[in-house]
Amino acid sequence: MKKSASAFVSELMVYLLVLAGFNGSVWLGTVWMRHQISETAELTKQTERRLVAVERRLAETSARLASEQSPQTLESRNREMQLGLVRPAELHIVRIEESPEERLAAMRNFEIFSKEVITGDESVRFTLINPGAR
Repeated sequence: MKKSASAFVSELMVYLLVLAGFNGSVWLGTVWMRHQISETAELTKQTERRLVAVERRLAETSARLASEQSPQTLESRNREMQLGLVRPAELHIVRIEESPEERLAAMRNFEIFSKEVITGDESVRFTLINPGAR
């Protein structure tokens, strides 16, 4: 069972063709992957550009809103539109020292912060007056 030289050459050619096909598929996969990476990079750049534009518009809107809420602008708009609005007197202003978030949460969830205990013929209601105080 001796192989001839032509059989050896044929077998070598088959191995070389298989190797070339495998090598070609690896290179084709590499090219496809690089193409996908470049498409993703371009999409990322476009998204970043849109994000920068949105952030710029948001900053402009915030600045415009802040300028429109200034007391001088509000007073001039009041005169232009002849609304007749006046600043509140200090007597009507109520200043709250505690955290507004905790105060509003306590007002909204009043049932959570209050307990009612029934003992015999009497009922006693315990209410947490200032939940934000420490």
